[in-house]
Amino acid sequence: MDILSVLNPEQRRAAETVEGPLLVLAGPGSGKTRVITHRIAQLVRNLGVSPYNVLAVTFTNRAAREMKDRLAALIPGQLDPLTIGTFHAVCARILRREGPAVGIDSHFVIFDDTDQQTLVKKVLRDLELDEKRYAPRALLSHISKAKSELIGPLQYGEHVSSYWEEIVLRVYRAYQEQLALHKALDFDDLIMSTVNLFRQQPDVLLRYQTRYHYLLVDEFQDTNIAQYALLRQIAGKYRNLCVVGDEDQSVYSWRQADLRNILNFEYDYPDAKVIVLEQNYRSTKNILSAARGVIAANALRKEKHLWTANDTGPLINVVETYNERDEARFVVDEVQRLTRRGRCQISDCAVMYRTNAQSRALEEAFIRSQLPYRLVGATRFYERKEVKDSLALLRFAFNPADNTSVLRIISFAGHGIGAKTVQHLETLGTSLGLPMFAVMLLVKHGPEAVPDFLPDLAAPRLPQAFRLPFTSRTEQLLSDFCALLERVLESARHHDVPELLDYAVRESGLREQILDGSEEGEGRWENVQELAAVAADHTGIESQIGLEALLESVTLSSEPDNYREEKNAATLITLHAAKGLEFKAVFIAGVEEGLCPHSRSTDDPKQMEEERRLFYVGMTRAQERLYLVYAFRRNLYGGSQPGLPSRFLADIPQALIASNRALAGENKPAAPATARPAAAPRPVAQAAAAGVVYQPGDRVRHASFGEGIVVSSKVTGADVEVSVAFPSVGVKRLSLAFAKLERL
Repeated sequence: MDILSVLNPEQRRAAETVEGPLLVLAGPGSGKTRVITHRIAQLVRNLGVSPYNVLAVTFTNRAAREMKDRLAALIPGQLDPLTIGTFHAVCARILRREGPAVGIDSHFVIFDDTDQQTLVKKVLRDLELDEKRYAPRALLSHISKAKSELIGPLQYGEHVSSYWEEIVLRVYRAYQEQLALHKALDFDDLIMSTVNLFRQQPDVLLRYQTRYHYLLVDEFQDTNIAQYALLRQIAGKYRNLCVVGDEDQSVYSWRQADLRNILNFEYDYPDAKVIVLEQNYRSTKNILSAARGVIAANALRKEKHLWTANDTGPLINVVETYNERDEARFVVDEVQRLTRRGRCQISDCAVMYRTNAQSRALEEAFIRSQLPYRLVGATRFYERKEVKDSLALLRFAFNPADNTSVLRIISFAGHGIGAKTVQHLETLGTSLGLPMFAVMLLVKHGPEAVPDFLPDLAAPRLPQAFRLPFTSRTEQLLSDFCALLERVLESARHHDVPELLDYAVRESGLREQILDGSEEGEGRWENVQELAAVAADHTGIESQIGLEALLESVTLSSEPDNYREEKNAATLITLHAAKGLEFKAVFIAGVEEGLCPHSRSTDDPKQMEEERRLFYVGMTRAQERLYLVYAFRRNLYGGSQPGLPSRFLADIPQALIASNRALAGENKPAAPATARPAAAPRPVAQAAAAGVVYQPGDRVRHASFGEGIVVSSKVTGADVEVSVAFPSVGVKRLSLAFAKLERL
């Protein structure tokens, strides 16, 4: 039987072209995994190549498993000698065997993200550098970037041009020394060390070049400089390097993926053959045409003419809802409508979004409707560390006797308070019948101060000859931390919940810890901003009443019994995590300026192109139905702001979008949401807070400080910081993520 008979003409060409360099440009849904596996089967089964001489690399264990499963059916009994795995797995295997030649112990351990952060924190202590000033995540991000470009500490030192880079260099050197001391490598080291091994040991490289006659690479657009250098080394003898990818789906530059690898492949290999897979097997004609309209606006791409033999399918639903709650309600109602009418199963539906913070409103809507869902690639909103840390501050303000919240606040704001001190606090509190905060008050002020802050407690009666079991230094640390908690309680007496949250996350240093200069930190801060949007519902309400309502709402929304982990459940997932998946019905939520595309990309043309590719990836996950949903107003940055439809919507041909008339039938969304053809985007407001840009001289009103005049306004990541001069209290710096200003 001809094993290639199931392939279309272009797929077959790719499978049969086995000699020399080959670039396969595979559009979404064009069967690239089928091509790779059938090409391996062609080599082994039809051409008699030993599986021992074939190397196939990809990026995820899931993709490697899928490749192995398919090959088991195509070349049964011949998988064992074949090398299939991720870049990191393949390199780890090589280094365990060959590493001792360059001083790498064969029993090395691999440090994960947590291990790396712990090590960098130790390095900062050893170098007497302030962890709050030089965030470990930001330092690791710069070190990772250097390693992905094959820049070791020595080479990094040759290009230092700023004080920050000097700090990175010092940490980089010490970090590598500590890794060596632990006989450890991080994930970036696995690649860089293998490249360096081959450079330093030509005989070792020759052995691997001689073994691997044929190399196949999946998702080539996601490779970084180090990975591409590794591939070129191994393929150096026979030059049978087949790379499969799609520059239109390159969305991982923040992981150091370098789009130039796929765009410049033909320059590196002038004799390379190029085959384009343009037939899409996944989506309807309408979905594919809409996606083509969006991606065509990018400049950094190779032209493809994607087509499909599938049905035309329903029009694209571009849906405007009033706010994020209405958006979530529309999605849930539409999922229920589709399943009731037998259009699909619940598990056939996916809701995608640009930022993890957007999942909060969607999760709550699914829970309220008792509709099963599964959150992929993220922790549920109210279980995320930065959200739980912020809530601990509010829980303490509501109930100062809550030891659990105090312990959590110590973990991120109790600098210098160690486990032994905490144990003493708990033991002393148990013996005296006092909560931990009362013990701290006892340390700081003496017994008489306890009832002032905890009126339900009388001043403790201390045993005769009672002595606190703390050193003077520890007493000072506890006094300082107690003062922080006192300030939080004082703020709760005078401010509503949004203002209290704003004050507490700043005063505790939590905001500074989260915004550590990394993109991950920006994402975590967006989650705190989303919590601020929830808090904004309690604006102007007396603090204790507002706190009670908010905390009860959070508890009910995060109740584990309300979440059912079922196979037949809708998928909630970020656009980044959705790559490689497919669903009958896809909802992309938050298709607005500032979200999709993200505000961080507004001033960078290359980043804006990546945002467009990310949106394209989301669109092409849909098989039959595609909903692009945006809100007229959205609770962002602590208040309700006008939304701007994403500029990407204007690139979809109008004929493909459901008109109001078309919505009367199959495409009609559930009330109260309305749908309309995509309009040309309105002008993009400066910064993340669309429509809330303040200029010097603007008159504003603050709930606590009264009227004032704007002195300055600047964008800080996804937030906007406004300095306002108030006659009563002077100049205040306010975050629009929390402070609700009214323009006068």
